[in-house]
Amino acid sequence: MRQHEFHRDPTMPSNAYAIKPFSPSRRFFVDGMDFGGRKHCIHGLIEVDVTIPRQRIRDIKEQTGESISFTGFIVHCCGRVVQTNKHVQAYRDWRNRLILFNDVDIFVPVERTGGGLFSHAIIRAADRKSVREIHQEIRRTQTRAMPESSGGGFMKWFGRAPRFLRRIFFAMVYGSPHRFKTYMGTVMVTSVGMFGNGAGWGIGPVGHSLVVTVGGIVHRPCVIDGRLESREHLCLTITFDHDVVDGAPAARFLQQFKELIENGKGLCAETE
Repeated sequence: MRQHEFHRDPTMPSNAYAIKPFSPSRRFFVDGMDFGGRKHCIHGLIEVDVTIPRQRIRDIKEQTGESISFTGFIVHCCGRVVQTNKHVQAYRDWRNRLILFNDVDIFVPVERTGGGLFSHAIIRAADRKSVREIHQEIRRTQTRAMPESSGGGFMKWFGRAPRFLRRIFFAMVYGSPHRFKTYMGTVMVTSVGMFGNGAGWGIGPVGHSLVVTVGGIVHRPCVIDGRLESREHLCLTITFDHDVVDGAPAARFLQQFKELIENGKGLCAETE
């Protein structure tokens, strides 16, 4: 038998396992992670009191019958805070210059309705859009028709291309902040529902200068105006590219982001 020849174990029944192809979309993801993993990141794991915004979303549903996306609300808050802290979405180009974009384009992975497939929405200029506008863009992505190949012609071609060509593509994307913004936005907000009910933090995929990973929601007892109340707390992980963002600016962003979410102001206009 040659050194690399492989034979199936005869003691293992043929129905003990299944073989499925490694999809082009997964190859795309893995190759992208190879380049994104070169960043030196810092992570902040925080809890945010979301009792007020969650109640306002329930009120909107009672008044209009529409379920506003909670992820859309988080995207709205993120866009507003990044607009006043643009350094957190800075990108370094091949000439070692920092590029600070004016618009906040937020990349949002989206689980599509039916089939368990994933796509994404890039909310362009999210800092200038209302919660409802962002919510509608996410819903359109969820319901938009998509080829069964879950990636279209480009993804099929990409998955079949040799690895060195795929790496050249990502080197071109990651080497140009403007090209990266076109394909991937400037910030990522991901919510995959991995925790269900209860507390839980996740570390999102690295690649963007700022990644917000939405985790689980848990009830915590808190003293409000001298009374003990049960409050809803959201677990958030905020990931910064430490190559371009220092600790002090990151801490300021975290505090402002937390305060904006907790007061739920972006949802006030939705009830009018």
